[in-house]
Amino acid sequence: MPAKHFSFFATLLVLLICNRTTAQDDGSYKTPPKDIVDMLLAKKSPNVSVDDKAEWMLFMESSSYPSVEELARPELKIAGLRINPANFAPSRQTFINGFSLRNIASGKDLAIAGLPAPLFATNIRWSPSNKKIAFTHTTSNRVDLYVIDVATQKAKKINKAALNIITGNYNWLDDNTIMYRTAIKPATAAPPKPAVPKGPATQENYGKATPRPTFQDLIKSPYDEQLFEFYATTQLVKNINGTETKIGAPALYSQLDISPDKKYLLVRILKKPFSYTVPSSGFPSTYLVTDITGKLVKQLAEVPSNETAPGGNDNVLFAPRAFEWRDDEPATAVWCMPLDSGLIKKNVEYHDGVYALSAPFTGEPKQLFKTKMRYRGTTWGDANVAIVSEGLTGKQIIQYDRFNSITEDLEKLITRNTTDAYGNPGLPVTTTNQFGRKVLQLIDNGNKILLNNPTGSSPKGDLPFLLSYDIHKKKADTLWRCAEGWFENVVAVLNAEKLQLLTEKQSEKEVPNFWIKNLRLRIADRQITQFTNPYPQLDGVVKEKIKYKRADGVDLTGDLYLPKGYDAKRDGKLPVFIWAYPAEFNSAADAAQIRGSEHKFTLLNWGSPVYYVTQGYAVLNNAEMPIVATSKDKKPNDNFIEQLTMNAEAAINVLDSLGVGDKNRVAVGGHSYGAFMTANLLAHTNLFKGGIARSGAYNRSLTPFGFQNEDRNYWQATQLYNEMSPFNYADKIKTPILLVHGEMDNNTGTYPIQSERMFNAIKGNGGTAKYISLPYESHGYQGRENILHTLAEQYLWLEKYVKNAAPPAEKPDAKKGF
Repeated sequence: MPAKHFSFFATLLVLLICNRTTAQDDGSYKTPPKDIVDMLLAKKSPNVSVDDKAEWMLFMESSSYPSVEELARPELKIAGLRINPANFAPSRQTFINGFSLRNIASGKDLAIAGLPAPLFATNIRWSPSNKKIAFTHTTSNRVDLYVIDVATQKAKKINKAALNIITGNYNWLDDNTIMYRTAIKPATAAPPKPAVPKGPATQENYGKATPRPTFQDLIKSPYDEQLFEFYATTQLVKNINGTETKIGAPALYSQLDISPDKKYLLVRILKKPFSYTVPSSGFPSTYLVTDITGKLVKQLAEVPSNETAPGGNDNVLFAPRAFEWRDDEPATAVWCMPLDSGLIKKNVEYHDGVYALSAPFTGEPKQLFKTKMRYRGTTWGDANVAIVSEGLTGKQIIQYDRFNSITEDLEKLITRNTTDAYGNPGLPVTTTNQFGRKVLQLIDNGNKILLNNPTGSSPKGDLPFLLSYDIHKKKADTLWRCAEGWFENVVAVLNAEKLQLLTEKQSEKEVPNFWIKNLRLRIADRQITQFTNPYPQLDGVVKEKIKYKRADGVDLTGDLYLPKGYDAKRDGKLPVFIWAYPAEFNSAADAAQIRGSEHKFTLLNWGSPVYYVTQGYAVLNNAEMPIVATSKDKKPNDNFIEQLTMNAEAAINVLDSLGVGDKNRVAVGGHSYGAFMTANLLAHTNLFKGGIARSGAYNRSLTPFGFQNEDRNYWQATQLYNEMSPFNYADKIKTPILLVHGEMDNNTGTYPIQSERMFNAIKGNGGTAKYISLPYESHGYQGRENILHTLAEQYLWLEKYVKNAAPPAEKPDAKKGF
């Protein structure tokens, strides 16, 4: 064969190989560029916990990410739980691998002796006096409880029986006494799986509507029921200085709360039949009050399965809920009961009632107050004041009320839209009372409370603040607000009279560190940690919060990152990577508010898009994608696609107008609902050169009883569900899309089959797509190799289809498919 003919056929063969449709690549793990690897695996600042008096600081260090081998350990997925079958613990935990103490006054760091090695600690809790710190330590076959003596810096294991922490944890009674739950049998006694089932798994329903969300990891068979009962049954134990005493009989305990006076227990015990439709948190249950020895004192309620609850925002099960102890009284049980049969649209003045029953629990429950919206909870103070929260999710409303136990008055204090970031006064500050419980911090002879807003959204960006609020005059005064040019928030109020605060302070160039401020004593602020920058790779990167408008006038913002040394005039416009997550608003004014701060130090997690600024991209992170109700009789999703398109066009246009973004080389990406957004943008516009969609849901008929904040079901809004489902427009998706999903996603609605079917639909219609199923991963990714692989695949996708994309033959039409 002539050489030129051989060359022609060889070239043709290469082209055919490169353009073939493949089911998979070589299957091995990839790694991204070194800068990205180093940033992902950089040692982060430790987490910090400070005692109530700001005398001691506990540093908690964690390894970066577990290996995939660790994720591959045996795991049971039953009743909405993920269980390690070998040690009676949740199978997916983030462990603390190192502890140390710092004396804040001296600044001296002290090692802790007696810690197990290697350390796998979780569930950190200070004792009532703050003299001790407890934690659980998880090994391959059991969970133990350790206590650190702060004064001597020594840790000691205090339990003999192995703990069971699958459905709950431990509680301090006093500095020498802890109550916890233990396993009643060894893990090896778990019921064996039958080689052949006795019969088919059967579910039944006889005429009663049970519109539940698409929960995952549910009970699916009688064998699952046996496993759940085995692993969730526990024995209550009281440990006094290392001596264990059993409390009551073993049961399916799912809630355990000790009364403020330490004389009673409020417990929730799960009952059969176990539901195949809802997780264990919604199983039938009994609420009981027992004495501290476990002897029954009072049965408060029998609550049916939550699978019978009506669907829709603000509808609830017609049964008692929100059981708790009143924190400001010795032993008063409190709960809520719907007054509207659980249906929020029922035409009644009051929708919820809150009831109480005090020791010795022999009388009838007393109604404390009624709420006109759904009861959300109470921050107790004293007999004169408690702050009650009520609201409506569907109308995006929240309200704070003042409750006076003596007069039994419930007085409205503050009402606002939940989406009104500027109007958010913050949350009540609490302190520890004589019972060791957290109650309202009252000042000015009980006439004022403190409100802490650690975000503090404003037209100038986030500026956290601390308020005093007069509960009689309904007037707020600002005690402190973060200075412009910084982001500093109050972590704790250490002394309310002296206004001594623990704050965390940072800027775009300064790593977050902890400080002590004295607002009344004119003492200079004192820095008590000295954490350093873990990301030298980002030195010189420019960060700016940009502001722009979409076509209908709604104001938008985004966090723009530009590469180190970049000069627009010299270097020209950059390829762009936009990362976003849609949010619904009933108010256009609320949607237009500025959220976030350009003065926060950039801390990277596994899912951040900011890594790619080191690879020559302009990254627009947190690009706002508001979906706004256009009138009072409309809901935000009624024109979802149109608004999504306006948001995307506005972001691309502003980067083009700033001279930093090449509008012909733009990628869009998102995780979960952001992935859903991404697929819709690629289905309905020609704005992008590539898309990255991680762990999304693309066919809304598979989430038929609502999704995100949409409470209409599929049969009430069939057209909307269909129009919002990018799966239905897979034939329109010609922009290359990278689909990534954890093969063990546990999030409601985002089953892996969503990505599998989306890929097949795009592939079947001739689109360009790649689907990566990450082994052993859930909705949020954990495994080091999986995360590095995802970052590498995203990088390669951006390089191939965005940065090095061929220039367009003609100006693309922004919209399609309408």
